[in-house]
Amino acid sequence: MKTFDIQRTYEALHASYPGYRRLPVIGVTANFSDGNCLLADGYCTSVLRAGGTPLIIPPYEERDALLSTLYHIDGLLLTGGGDINPLFLGEEPLEQLHSINHRRDRQELLLTRLASDRQIPVLGICRGIQVMNAALGGKLYQDMGAQAGVTCLKHDQQLDRSYASHTVRIERGTTLARLFPDCEVLPVNSFHHQAVSEPAPGFRVCARAADGIIEAIESTAYKSMLGVQWHPECMVLAGDESMLPLFRWLVDEAASFARAKELHARIVTLDSHCDTPMFFHEGVRFHTRDPHVLVDLHKMSEGRLDSTIMVAYLKQGERDPESLLAATAKADRILNQIEEMVHAHASYVDIARTPADIVRLKREGKKAVMLGIENGYAVGLDLANVERFRRRGVVYMTLCHNGDNDICDSARGNGEHGGLSPFGREVVREMNRTGMLVDLSHASERSFYDALECSTQPIVCSHSSCRALCDHPRNLTDDQLRALARRGGVAQVCLYGGFLRTDGQAGLPDIIEHLNHMVSVMGIDHVGIGTDFDGDGGVPGCASASEVINLTRRLLAERYSEEDIQKIWGGNFLRVMDKAQGN
Repeated sequence: MKTFDIQRTYEALHASYPGYRRLPVIGVTANFSDGNCLLADGYCTSVLRAGGTPLIIPPYEERDALLSTLYHIDGLLLTGGGDINPLFLGEEPLEQLHSINHRRDRQELLLTRLASDRQIPVLGICRGIQVMNAALGGKLYQDMGAQAGVTCLKHDQQLDRSYASHTVRIERGTTLARLFPDCEVLPVNSFHHQAVSEPAPGFRVCARAADGIIEAIESTAYKSMLGVQWHPECMVLAGDESMLPLFRWLVDEAASFARAKELHARIVTLDSHCDTPMFFHEGVRFHTRDPHVLVDLHKMSEGRLDSTIMVAYLKQGERDPESLLAATAKADRILNQIEEMVHAHASYVDIARTPADIVRLKREGKKAVMLGIENGYAVGLDLANVERFRRRGVVYMTLCHNGDNDICDSARGNGEHGGLSPFGREVVREMNRTGMLVDLSHASERSFYDALECSTQPIVCSHSSCRALCDHPRNLTDDQLRALARRGGVAQVCLYGGFLRTDGQAGLPDIIEHLNHMVSVMGIDHVGIGTDFDGDGGVPGCASASEVINLTRRLLAERYSEEDIQKIWGGNFLRVMDKAQGN
């Protein structure tokens, strides 16, 4: 054994290509005391045994360094340590408060929120579960004995750390129950006097001690976030692998996230419909992480979304000459606002008119915004408006919205025309001539088939889901899906909960179910995603642009290939757009 033969080791690393297997990188927070950065060996050992690469994160707050760290890691391990300063939770300290470290508290609370925004998998241990909960809006006991209102078990054992000192009962149907399938009651060690008193919004309890103290929490919003109050790394370090499933969970989730990140770096991702301009009049600041909207530059970057089609939405109104002129003027005004917003931040985003523009902007490191119109009401009765809107960059127009107009009947209308009106047929032909996509989301079935028959170009439904799974007039029947596919068109799953299921809360699995159904009916070349963000679209797991990468992770788990995912995330839609534009 040549312990000191570095050259031989170096050569062994290069004896084959690539010479190593890429392991997910797990950022591990470190303690900070007396000017020293410290980390117990059990954390790194556990990550390594689970198949990950531990990367120690010292307690710094420098913005660029912190965000760069988050960009490169695939998972985050929040480690144990001292108490959390109650001032960060808006509370005054109790007498029972132990030592605190302001610098560490501030960094880890911030790090956790930023990781959650970016969908980075997180495992919190002891102090880590408390940091996770506090960072995301939950509450803590500063001291269980003083505040819990129960006679507490001994939660600060004198036993060696590798031994269990009490048990926790695991809730059924939780991640913990899946990780420990044969253990309703799990023996754990214990070294804490602070604890979670109320889970953060979007979290649930998945284990309690016999005294009722919360011992584990997990996300209910399809985020890979899990916290435990005990110290599993101490048991792993001592050779007890019963707790290794926790670290394997983190590493597996991190591997899934890393694969999705890498895929998003290679492909172009497009959301075919968002209504964010509806809120521009409220002073939306697109370059900030604005809490009033679901799409902005920060959220697009967090979710690794390259491009979106922002629409000028028009509520259906009266159809007298004055109202029609006002509708056209409003559409122009909204389009102006989109352009002004984009030009104000031209270093980071630009208007795309063609699919080639989106590819070019991704290469340049910029986000892309395309222009759309929701409701042909904007055209009025002046056919010349179609060409004028197309010349200013509008890539598609829905023929109607929730109400019949002069073009066609709506899915929520009164059947005024019995489908497409004679003027509507002229509009479709003019859209074909100018290279503007015909969008049949919101159209009635009769309007759908009339437009499909009339159009010489493939048709899109920018944000529509499956009626077979959710019986809503806005959704498409299987016959409509097949007819659309036969004519080379695409249907984009809409993320509005009411179009995904008729009962209960819709979530990420429902999106996947609609996508799978569309693929089975239409084929992989005719499906995609139109979120309807800021138009009531968004469900737990994909609630804003920052969470769209969660959908990619689910598609990978469903065994969709990279080529398939590229098609779903805009490839199909852009292919149809390219054809309509005559490119």
